[in-house]
Amino acid sequence: MIPDRVRFHDLRHTHASALIAAGGSVKAVSRRLGQTDVSITVRVCAHLMPDDDGKLASRAGTLFG
Repeated sequence: MIPDRVRFHDLRHTHASALIAAGGSVKAVSRRLGQTDVSITVRVCAHLMPDDDGKLASRAGTLFG
């Protein structure tokens, strides 16, 4: 049973957070939530997104190096 203090929105945010933390595509998570614009998901969940600059730089080096 879900405690009364837990709102539906809390469950929704937790679900989205877990998917993003597990490496889910932000676009796919946004669609799953029924949001019309992925920027909503990015704005609300940005704190969960890893800083992937190092990975991007490595991939760019592989592509163009």
